[in-house]
Amino acid sequence: MGINQRSQVEMTEEEIQSFLAGKRTANLITLGATGHPHAVAMWFGLIDGVIWFETKAKAQKAINIGRDSRATVLVEDGLTYDTLRGVSLEGNAHIVHDPDALWKVGVSVWERYNGPYSEEVKPLVEFMLLKRVAVRFDVERTRSWDHRKLGLDPIPLGGTTAP
Repeated sequence: MGINQRSQVEMTEEEIQSFLAGKRTANLITLGATGHPHAVAMWFGLIDGVIWFETKAKAQKAINIGRDSRATVLVEDGLTYDTLRGVSLEGNAHIVHDPDALWKVGVSVWERYNGPYSEEVKPLVEFMLLKRVAVRFDVERTRSWDHRKLGLDPIPLGGTTAP
């Protein structure tokens, strides 16, 4: 029998939170009307360890979530096998219409992608949130991997996709 590499590459909860805090883009996968996955790249907020999105109220992903809350969020990194890292989160996404929650999400997203929030940027955050809803993602299952834990020799970046 071979070695179970799955257990060797799993991230701890602390590693997962640190990884998510440092990444800019998450792939949000919802289910369309026919059950076919609908995947979109999203910026996201992190509030008390919970992933939140803000999106247009009439966006396809919001419509999908309103119909079926099941969703997956994937965040990944790495250009070669020895550096692959990622977190796949299965759970339920919920549209939250509370203006205070939307504001917290807006400020979190602003700070993650633009810099510190201040009264000076308040009009920009308000504009960013026009016709938007908040989406809270509740995790039910987490899968993670960090191939750096395998201690492999560095693999040079190559192939037709290398810069």
